[in-house]
Amino acid sequence: MARELAEERQVFLSTLPAGRGERRLALAVVLVSAAVFIVTVPTAKRPLSPVWAFIPVYQSALVVNDLITAVLLFGQFAILRSRALLVLAGGYLFTALMAAAHALTFPGLFSPTGLLRAGPQSTAWLYMFWHGGFPLLVGAYALLKNEGRQATQPRRHPSVAVLSVGAAVLAAVSGLTLLATLEQWALPAIMRGNRYTPAMITVVSSVWTLSLLALGMLWRRRPHSVLDVWLMVVMSAWLFDIALSAVLNAGRFDLGFYAGRIYGLLAASFVLLVLLIEHGRLYARLAAAHASERRERQLVQLRTAELTAVNQDLEAFSYSVSHDLRAPLRAVQGYVTILEEDFGGRLQPEARRLLGVIQERTRRMEQLIDDLLVFARLGRQRLAVTPVCLDDLVQQILDDLRPACEGRQIAFTVGRLGTAEADPALLKQVLANLVSNAIKFTRDRTPATVEVGCRADADHPRAYYVRDNGAGFDLRQAETLFGVFQRFHSATEYEGTGVGLAIVQRVIERHGGRVWAESSPGEGATFYFTLRGATGGHDGHP
Repeated sequence: MARELAEERQVFLSTLPAGRGERRLALAVVLVSAAVFIVTVPTAKRPLSPVWAFIPVYQSALVVNDLITAVLLFGQFAILRSRALLVLAGGYLFTALMAAAHALTFPGLFSPTGLLRAGPQSTAWLYMFWHGGFPLLVGAYALLKNEGRQATQPRRHPSVAVLSVGAAVLAAVSGLTLLATLEQWALPAIMRGNRYTPAMITVVSSVWTLSLLALGMLWRRRPHSVLDVWLMVVMSAWLFDIALSAVLNAGRFDLGFYAGRIYGLLAASFVLLVLLIEHGRLYARLAAAHASERRERQLVQLRTAELTAVNQDLEAFSYSVSHDLRAPLRAVQGYVTILEEDFGGRLQPEARRLLGVIQERTRRMEQLIDDLLVFARLGRQRLAVTPVCLDDLVQQILDDLRPACEGRQIAFTVGRLGTAEADPALLKQVLANLVSNAIKFTRDRTPATVEVGCRADADHPRAYYVRDNGAGFDLRQAETLFGVFQRFHSATEYEGTGVGLAIVQRVIERHGGRVWAESSPGEGATFYFTLRGATGGHDGHP
């Protein structure tokens, strides 16, 4: 069961181990990004014309990408309950909100100095908070991701955890925004117009180092999932972004400024892209599973209809066979009755004995037909399961069988049997067959003993039994004991059809139990059976 659950959880990016294909593709993306970075570095300070539309388009794309990524990660958290995913989803929500605040305060975009009462340092510091906060949350994800599921699973409902993280992220973004706007005088000056001050190098180096540390932590925390691999690609792109747009360039609207933003947009797209591909695959699997389930349901309905038709045909056939077999038997019985009534006084003793043999054989044939029809119907009829008091049921059976035991000395013993969930009619048939056999095979014993009881042991917490001190049988024949027409004694010695024990086994197995026997020739036999849903005390016999 645990293995099946582990396999089910490995359909998510955060739990699916990264294969060689994913690693190679991620490495190729990093190498291409590094090559473009190296080519761009010498010209990073080249001034370009300000394109004011670039900022809102770029920031809007970032906000949309990061919000969608956060929602998808929150969704995976709701399924897997991993604190690592919860923290990472909060990281993407943080970047989305910080990108929105950054755009609103950008000088010259919506107002000369930016909205939210921004000043000349507000946008630059929001960029630093933004690009420093996300690596911290990625590092926290790396630390948490290898904890066991039980250790990382929050006790709160997923929606409560998501709302709590959302509120915490909103509070953090609001606080940092207020610090960068209303309280910007408390921060070192890192911008002079569109150019950087010397203090910028220290600040941006610290932010760049945080991204490098997050990348190192992801690399060291193995094994890597597919999500880990693409997060490493994201952090690599962030390193290129910060280096081009805040370290190696000269200020706003130069080549490094634009190139770094492009790296930032790509970084915001990598995880989103693989998450969308993953959801597409999961949807395809869901659609295939639904189609398969519908086909299976249709097949089951078809098979059910076919079985119903077959059962109806078999039922009709059973009645037909019963009628066709009983008709000649009734004719034979009728002729024998006529002979006995009209010519019985004139028949020789041997002739009268033979008429008795014919009568007995026809009665046995009728019993055999009844048993075969019962055996055939057992596999088709539905169980009418209800609580059955076995003590009362056994007493009813003994009351029914005692008239046939007149003139015999039989000691019946019934233990405390309790209650079981079973079909009363079928269970009565089981007990009646076993008790009848016990009575039959103790014919030569005086006194005869028949015991019905219940025992408990390590293998069978509750096993019912019928024990006698009769003829018994050799256990080497036990493999065929419950077969149809299997007899260990001749029909002339002990009458019977050889179907009763087959009926017992089929009924018990349909109730989810099993039946077996213990015996020795001349020492009697004990037949055991179990039932599901049995309750009550036992008599303590071994």
